[in-house]
Amino acid sequence: MKEPVFKKTDHIQICIPPGKENQAREFYTDILKLKEIPKPAALIPNGGLWYEIAGIQLHLGTEEETCRSKRHPAFEIENIYDARKYLEFNGVLTQDEKEIPGVIRFSFFDPFGNRIELLEKIPVN
Repeated sequence: MKEPVFKKTDHIQICIPPGKENQAREFYTDILKLKEIPKPAALIPNGGLWYEIAGIQLHLGTEEETCRSKRHPAFEIENIYDARKYLEFNGVLTQDEKEIPGVIRFSFFDPFGNRIELLEKIPVN
């Protein structure tokens, strides 16, 4: 018997309330500019949406009543200052995160209370 050998992250799932797919599209497709991908036919009745983001999938499952939490996905991006300005211009409230050497980062909540962190790695002097 062998231990599992992890290869890569396949997907991350966060949740939205049932029936809020159109509102989720306004945020994830229109503001974040993520590419929606088709769900397998067997999963369509469950509701939710799937997106491709940086070579992995982000699944928006449906679940009753979500709340703000520390749990979150974090995505490494480019041009973090421009990204933050863009989000704030589009009405998304952002928040500073504690400093980590070599990383500029901030987070925000989607319309459903899911926390998302964006970060950019920088050289440390």
